[in-house]
Amino acid sequence: MNNPLVVALAYDGLCTFEFGIAVEIFALARPEMGDNWYRFAVAGVEPGELRATGGFRLVVDGGLELLSEAGTIIVPGWRGADVPVPAALCEQLVAAHRRGARILSICSGVFVLAAAGLLDNRRATTHWRYTDLLQQRYPAIQVMPDVLYIDNGDVLTSAGSAAGIDLCLHLVRRDYGSVAANRVARRLVVSPHRDGGQAQFIQQAVPVAYEGHRLGALFDYLHARLAEPHTVGSLAKFVGMSPRTFLRRFAATTGKTPAQWLLHTRLSRSQDLLENSRLSIERIAEEVGFGSVATMRHHYRNQLSTTPAAYRKGFAEPAGE
Repeated sequence: MNNPLVVALAYDGLCTFEFGIAVEIFALARPEMGDNWYRFAVAGVEPGELRATGGFRLVVDGGLELLSEAGTIIVPGWRGADVPVPAALCEQLVAAHRRGARILSICSGVFVLAAAGLLDNRRATTHWRYTDLLQQRYPAIQVMPDVLYIDNGDVLTSAGSAAGIDLCLHLVRRDYGSVAANRVARRLVVSPHRDGGQAQFIQQAVPVAYEGHRLGALFDYLHARLAEPHTVGSLAKFVGMSPRTFLRRFAATTGKTPAQWLLHTRLSRSQDLLENSRLSIERIAEEVGFGSVATMRHHYRNQLSTTPAAYRKGFAEPAGE
């Protein structure tokens, strides 16, 4: 990547968990990732020692001048949705964005981006507790209350807390491919990929062991038969439910429709094959159930803003390694 420097903001009243996400994913030494892995620095919004949630204090690498060097800036929460954002911080964020820096917020950090005007006429999300307030205060933003994260390319926002992990892993996947993102996820002991469009929280039905077993068997069945066509009717028959009950139970378990789940799973499997196999793109399209390169290319453009060929060129393992 052109500029691997990630700068995380720190401020008095720092949201410790959200800040920890940025440190864990971007600051840890990962020699297995090669020489072009991220570099990391912390920029203090205020000078001097900063207090963080949990009772500890922080000494940072520098002030807001560090934002001028960053390729990516992370806003890990904010000290309160009703706390004003300093004008100097807004000005530095706007200037960094104009220079080409990507800016990412986790949870309530979205209020910093909104105050800087970086979300006007864009989609954004935040913790479900804040979505109504964000929409009321900044009507020019298209607030999406029921998603984990939104990637606008140069500006990215996540829902509450743990959704920040999903967004940061998504950025790793954008920058270095799914293999790298999976390695980071493995060290974190988390799922390597939750789709940004997944619901922030899933209304789980009262657990019923038999239904849980049936849906678990269904996921195994689908993973083994991605290349085959599937309908709601055929899947409902497999688990012994009516189509209406099946759709309700599936959504309660995954936060998605069967079609959305299949699309995400096929994209993920195709990314793995593009990176780690020598199969032709035509063969991969067939193997994962897209049926044709044209269909696969359509979904790559819509979901990943790239093409299968460009993805392979950017992330495939070099021959002989």
